[in-house]
Amino acid sequence: MLVALMLDRTGTGVWSAVSVLYFTFVVGLDAGHIGLLLGAAGAAGIAGSPVGGRLAGRHSLRTLLIGAHLLRMAAVALLLVCDSFATLLPVVTLLSIADRAARTWEMLFATRVAGEQRVTYRALSRVTMNIGYAVGAGIAALGIAVGTRDAYSALVMGDAVSFLIAALIVGRTREVSGVPGKTERPQRSEPAVESRASAPTPWRDLGYLRFVLLDTPLNLDSTILSVGLPLWLFNHTTAPHTVVPTFLIINTVLVVVFQMPVSRRIDSPRRAGWAVVAYGSTLLACCVLVALSPAGGAVFSTVLMLAAAGLVTGAELMRAVSSWELAVCLAPNQAQPAYLGVAGLSASVAQSVGPLLLADAVMVAGPVGWLALGAAVMGLSEVQRRSSLSRLNAMTSGSKPSSSPHAGHGSGADGVSATDAAHA
Repeated sequence: MLVALMLDRTGTGVWSAVSVLYFTFVVGLDAGHIGLLLGAAGAAGIAGSPVGGRLAGRHSLRTLLIGAHLLRMAAVALLLVCDSFATLLPVVTLLSIADRAARTWEMLFATRVAGEQRVTYRALSRVTMNIGYAVGAGIAALGIAVGTRDAYSALVMGDAVSFLIAALIVGRTREVSGVPGKTERPQRSEPAVESRASAPTPWRDLGYLRFVLLDTPLNLDSTILSVGLPLWLFNHTTAPHTVVPTFLIINTVLVVVFQMPVSRRIDSPRRAGWAVVAYGSTLLACCVLVALSPAGGAVFSTVLMLAAAGLVTGAELMRAVSSWELAVCLAPNQAQPAYLGVAGLSASVAQSVGPLLLADAVMVAGPVGWLALGAAVMGLSEVQRRSSLSRLNAMTSGSKPSSSPHAGHGSGADGVSATDAAHA
């Protein structure tokens, strides 16, 4: 699965690097239509996580992942024959939905296979994926250097081929059941149907929905890195524009080097809760540096912006593990696919709303906007910690949280292990 993830993200890295250029120079779209195309696709992609969670409760995860890879392969291949906004919109939208659903199924697969070591697996997968993104960006750079229509088409086709190979590799994995440690095919007998019908639903679990709602602004780090920092550098500082690619280099190197050590320290729900607060503090420090960056010359601005990129990556290292750990531990085992599908909404919504928030609010407000953003995230991180640990304590003691009428009882039903319970 890790090899499949790296191939998947290598192709995705290629497409991420060339998509805007492809739409501009090959298809001939203007900036307005490209923004509308990507925005609409991103908004539609929000549905991918809950739909993926619902399907995972009924079908084989391996089959679903293979299907997602093949669907994305077909969608990317169709891009080569789309020559207008009208033909591109449904294809890019389908690709976005399939991407988000696949992320949910990958997370479920990892949760079931890794069991108590899911944090370690999460760290390994993030290192693997970042290597894939870096390789994909390097391949894309070669094609962009050539700059011909055929070169762009070859890059797009390479992305499609990466999904095909990933599907073949996923086919070599074993199917896993909903209970970590077991590797058996899901049963389709009548009792299993009754079990699904009686399982709790996240849409009526107010405590879990509150977790997802609070987790949404705690997923802004990637948007700050890819949208906020470049826009601020271009429009509000005297730092050279060549600094922008360094943001991605810093991010990739730090994730590859430090994701495993950071993850080893977040080995329980309680530590995950404190990591959420550390995330808020680190992001606040990043926002302070960005707010101060226009105060000096080019060298001063460059140093502060690079330091801000390092801090936002540090926040990402903690969020990537703590958010997933809490999402798993707060979900009842018997309804984990549906719950984790809803948990995926936080990242999807943040990626859709984040660019608008940064471009239309924070940028307009200037340094005050950055300070307000950092303070808000810091405050919400503490609320998330208290809320999550309160729910964990209630689940561990076997009582129902007042805002979570459908929470399970005991460690066997609520997804909290004995070790986790002791920490909580």
